[in-house]
Amino acid sequence: MKRFRPVIAGVLAALAGCGLAGCGLTSGSPMVDDVSPGSIGQGEPLKGAHLTVTSKSFTENLILGAMMGIAFEAAGADVLDRTGIQGSIGSREAVRNGDADAMYEYTGTAWITYQGNSAPIPDPQRQWQAVHDADLKNGVTWLPPSRLNNTYALAMNQANFKKYGTRTLSQVAALSKSDPKAVTLCVESEFANRADGLPGMEKAYGMSVSASRITQMDTGIIYTQVQKGSCTYGEVFTTDGRIKSMNLVVMADDKNFFPNYNAAPVINSKTLKKWPAIAKVIDPVTKKLDNTVAQDLNAKVDVAGEDPHQVALDWMKKEGFVK
Repeated sequence: MKRFRPVIAGVLAALAGCGLAGCGLTSGSPMVDDVSPGSIGQGEPLKGAHLTVTSKSFTENLILGAMMGIAFEAAGADVLDRTGIQGSIGSREAVRNGDADAMYEYTGTAWITYQGNSAPIPDPQRQWQAVHDADLKNGVTWLPPSRLNNTYALAMNQANFKKYGTRTLSQVAALSKSDPKAVTLCVESEFANRADGLPGMEKAYGMSVSASRITQMDTGIIYTQVQKGSCTYGEVFTTDGRIKSMNLVVMADDKNFFPNYNAAPVINSKTLKKWPAIAKVIDPVTKKLDNTVAQDLNAKVDVAGEDPHQVALDWMKKEGFVK
């Protein structure tokens, strides 16, 4: 699972005007889940609405997009499913242009990638507020965020945790100085070269790891190499289901270096003005989302091979949001 990371501003400018075809947004298909109101959607406040829900193509965002669509269905809306768009720009621009009505987006992605800022805001609520305020002029309204924060981290297996006992990045930095040979890293090539990745992390924590002890590889391989102990620490995403399934230990970012990537509903402002009940319908779902929930649901797809939409539907029923 990989969330879209910041891209060159020129790419954004080139794609800023993309529509359905240009963004790769397909025609989609109606959501036909047999659901009725549970704790949300009472009185069907969205009856008569025709809403298009979109998402990016990685597991977590597919699940979140399905949750949103199912919530709207239970509230009486006819929902068109256009989830699974490659990259971030297509789904983002679809909501901005009105080709889609809603999606779950990440605060850090918007702040750095779409809005062109280089320095993240450490406080998650202030980060969301800044993104919210900046995007209003783009015709996009951010609803309150979840606690789900899909950001970078370093993780290790249980054997290495018992051996070295580190729980924070500050402790990893200390270990890199006291026992340099103990610290080996498996990371993506992008993370290895980004200011908000490995170079920035090393600078922020005073960490020193020689290039010979850093191996670059694809995301999925990192998890298996960390699990086997081939590298002491691996770059992971904090909501990835493989963290739990492989029983990995995640190092706390005790200096809050990495950006916050809190998931929040993003709604086309014209749509929200026409159907203000959207906010009340989706808010209880958002409030329930955190990293533990995301890891569990992501694992059902990435580890157990289940369908993302079915995983979302089962969870929505289990939580009593829909019947």
